[in-house]
Amino acid sequence: MKKQIIASSLLFSTLLLAQDITDIQFLNLSKISPDIASETLNMKVGDELNTKKLNKAIKKFYRFGYFDNITVQNNNGILIFDFKEKPSIAQIDIVGYKTRQEDINMLLSSMGLKKGNMYSKKRIALAKESLLNELKKEGYIDSVVEADITNLNDNSVAVTFTVRKGDKILIKKVNYNGAKQLDEDDFEPGTANKEEDFITWWFGQNDGELKLDQLQYDHLRIKEIYLENGYLDAKVKEPFLKVDFNSANANLDFFIDEGKQYRINDIKIYVDEEIIDPKDIYPELLLKKGKVFNVKRLRKDQKYIKTQVANKGYAFAQIRYDIQKNTENGTADIVYNVLPGEKVYIHDVIISGNSRTLDRVIRRNVFLAPQDLYNETDYMDSLGAIQRSGFFEKSTIEKKRLTNNTMDLIVKVTEAQTGNLIVGGGYGSYDGLMINASVNDRNIFGSGLNLGISIDWSKRQQDFTLSLSNPAINDSEYSGSIAAYNESQEIDYTDYNLDKQTLGMSIGIGKAISRHARVGATYKLESIEEVYSDVVAPTVKTNQDYIHSSITPYISFNNTDDYYLPRKGIIARTSLEYAGVGGDTKYLKSSTSFKYFYGLEDLIEKDWIIRYRADINALEDKGFLPEGSSLYMGGPKSLRGYKSYSFGPDDGEKPYTRSFTNAIELSFPLIDSAKMRWALFYDYGMIGENSFSEIKRSGAGALISWQSPVGPIQFIFSQPLDDKPGDETSSFEFNLGGKF
Repeated sequence: MKKQIIASSLLFSTLLLAQDITDIQFLNLSKISPDIASETLNMKVGDELNTKKLNKAIKKFYRFGYFDNITVQNNNGILIFDFKEKPSIAQIDIVGYKTRQEDINMLLSSMGLKKGNMYSKKRIALAKESLLNELKKEGYIDSVVEADITNLNDNSVAVTFTVRKGDKILIKKVNYNGAKQLDEDDFEPGTANKEEDFITWWFGQNDGELKLDQLQYDHLRIKEIYLENGYLDAKVKEPFLKVDFNSANANLDFFIDEGKQYRINDIKIYVDEEIIDPKDIYPELLLKKGKVFNVKRLRKDQKYIKTQVANKGYAFAQIRYDIQKNTENGTADIVYNVLPGEKVYIHDVIISGNSRTLDRVIRRNVFLAPQDLYNETDYMDSLGAIQRSGFFEKSTIEKKRLTNNTMDLIVKVTEAQTGNLIVGGGYGSYDGLMINASVNDRNIFGSGLNLGISIDWSKRQQDFTLSLSNPAINDSEYSGSIAAYNESQEIDYTDYNLDKQTLGMSIGIGKAISRHARVGATYKLESIEEVYSDVVAPTVKTNQDYIHSSITPYISFNNTDDYYLPRKGIIARTSLEYAGVGGDTKYLKSSTSFKYFYGLEDLIEKDWIIRYRADINALEDKGFLPEGSSLYMGGPKSLRGYKSYSFGPDDGEKPYTRSFTNAIELSFPLIDSAKMRWALFYDYGMIGENSFSEIKRSGAGALISWQSPVGPIQFIFSQPLDDKPGDETSSFEFNLGGKF
């Protein structure tokens, strides 16, 4: 570039005489606009040609980074700039490393490359260096990266990075030198670099692959583990890695000075008692006198104290702690100093990112309003309520401090897919061709209303349902729902055939009694016609019409942190259906469900989730219990490994009136970008005519769940564990629209 500028300067000094500029032309210029070019030149028609200004302008043009060469000609006062622009990178490929497009995109981002970038040798060299660093982070040594440049045309090139991965370094031995009180079993869960296990491919075993980018942090992780076990004086030096490059095997050494273990002698909290009485805080602290010190519990206690103070309006309170060690007797005093600052009031709540959902729908889930005194619990509950609504893929609430005592809350949301379009079908020897279709939107027109239409059609069953619900009528604490449905069912029993027609509707009302709990009731009215044919003696079946009228009071609780994929919290519901409100049916049905979610990321730094589900049901005949009201067990929603409704009464048998099912799952990420996960599960269930334990079955397996554009889908691979002869088992099922 410097040579080109010097050559241009010589050309100007010899060929360009002092004269006025009559015209300015920019040739082959596309990277910047003529206006920007004219501004950069800083000369216009009518000005006297100035060599110094021209040289300065050319230097500025080169600084844009868009040009390989610039030539200038003076044709009797007509100044002609001819630009040779650098080509653009139109295509980028990486060969020999990573295959998924999501991984390649992440690599390109770390390399600082994307389609449309200007090509330069320096840019490609930096990208190669970055790619080699990524290989080193994954433990590959002596890797080679080559970049091939192909000219597509005068303005664009294709870049292909060919990767020849070196050997993967395997850690054959990890030595924790100086560790006496803690050992490898204590360190392994918290460190990234682990010793290779004997059977590396088995679930939960360590592959021993070196993670070079994490090596610099592993000694800090080990020290953290010591602090969690009371060793306040522990020292852990940076590790020493010894690699045999011939075999690509390595030994890893940590050097540890444990020191002594400390127990809590006393805990003091210094805070203005007009704000909060420390006597109310001490019983709730995780650290206790006489117990071993644990830095993780210390931080949780610090957070708890901050929450209690922030609940009084001190949004920016600082909680500082001091650990006062007594090295002679191995005890420590914990002293918390609370610096509350000033009370903070909400100036405004600003909603952003909602391209579809109305502001008021979001605002009703924010428990802080303008002029309110700040409250930390209200703030955290607002975060949970917004995400639990299921309307948003992601949501945050930013605290923007305006003055010492005012702040704005800025709610930022990313809209989620709330509408589901599900079309499915199949063929069975009994039902023939089966078609299922449903359209559901939990946030129609962004109003928060839930509208659903579903159709199930087969040779023997035709169902149509239309439903509408509102979780907050006029943004109040009251909810409402209404549904209408028409069902037609043909059942072939051994001794007779049944044609059952049901026309019904339901209406419900509910009220929030707290942020997480709701009570309500649902009224159902159905007109049912049963027509029997081909009746064989001695069974006596006669046609009948009857009215089913029932009311079902319920109470529900939900404090989970997400609608589709909770990582913490509980969902519970119990209801009692009373049939006999002016109709013909007479029975009681009790239903209780419980779900628990616990994410393990804070413990093991992995996005694993433990999920537990239990359902218990009981049915009591109070005069007229219609056929088909029996409890059933089996299928994706109750007992996997067995076909849906596989456990229930046969022809002429009494209805099953007791059932209990429960399931435990361990869920793992599969493809985060595609919202796919997989899980291992174990199910156990019981059902019977008069008691819970007449039939006992269990099943286990694995599943893949996908939050697809048309709604959640599960692919279930299951195996019955204690099936009996005659059981209807199932090894594969898929579930549309369902969640755990």
